[in-house]
Amino acid sequence: MNEPVTDLSILQITDLHFLPCLNETFLGINTEHSFLAVLELALVENRTFDLIIVTGDLAQDPTQESYFRILQYLEAIQIPCICLPGNHDDIQLMQQIFDTPLVSCRNQVLLGNWQLIFLNSQIQGAPGGRLSNQELCFLDDSLSSQPDHHALIAVHHHCLETKSAWLDTMIIENSLELWAIIDKFPKVKIITNGHIHQLMDIEHQGVRVLGTPSTCFQFKPSSTNFSLDAFAAPGYRKIKLSSNGSIETFISRMPEPLKGLQVDSLGY
Repeated sequence: MNEPVTDLSILQITDLHFLPCLNETFLGINTEHSFLAVLELALVENRTFDLIIVTGDLAQDPTQESYFRILQYLEAIQIPCICLPGNHDDIQLMQQIFDTPLVSCRNQVLLGNWQLIFLNSQIQGAPGGRLSNQELCFLDDSLSSQPDHHALIAVHHHCLETKSAWLDTMIIENSLELWAIIDKFPKVKIITNGHIHQLMDIEHQGVRVLGTPSTCFQFKPSSTNFSLDAFAAPGYRKIKLSSNGSIETFISRMPEPLKGLQVDSLGY
């Protein structure tokens, strides 16, 4: 996947929270149905994408069955796709199943003037995020080896605070180490993450840092404790990467919030 592309069109979808069985519901909604609706919306609103990035929490309770269903949906649209693990995912199972010419768990892609780097922030058995020394070294080596490429970094957990106290207990705990590496490479233009189930768009150290709505339920912004947002609809993010390093991005959401969402749930 190293092609002479001028401008790149990237679809980011995140936090699908698939369940083991097709008709199961979680927090009162069918997360699989909402994912399919968001994916259809993205394909209707945009003619095509060069790449799809799925930034983690593909499954709520990971099983072969849930991952195989996701694989079938993604392969059916015939667009290359990279899947990252979230805190709910089984990374070994993902690497076994998402290993096709179209859908994979690759950690680096070169497209045109851009390098796209995909980092694993999962801590096994914990909800929070951390980048291992291996991941940090990979990032440093990748940026060093491609000094002329603009860079996008995708990761599941957030590296800047959301101002929601409960969510920020799960921030990448060694974010300062991440930023120390990024600070050496001015070609890093953008970091995009999942996990926070809400919009984020912040400029930090010359880098645009983005958070994207989930394809299912949304978290209420600026909340002290776990809280769902009954008024925010599922959505996706489109990212346009120009050959000169400039970025355009927007969020698009379903026309209506999810019906039946159990906003008084104690957690996820």
